[in-house]
Amino acid sequence: MAANLIAALGLMLILEGLMPLLSPPSWREAMRRIAAMRDGQIRFMGLAAALAGLLLLSAAA
Repeated sequence: MAANLIAALGLMLILEGLMPLLSPPSWREAMRRIAAMRDGQIRFMGLAAALAGLLLLSAAA
């Protein structure tokens, strides 16, 4: 189980690193837009991402 968690974290880091690696200006602009959002909007995006992840995990299981 620990190996699966480490693999999942590694995959997440790879995916998170692709945007700044491939297009730093676009990544910077995206971060600027996110920083300008209200807290509720950011929370909603986090909730939506978490729910999408749960759906993907349950579909893969």
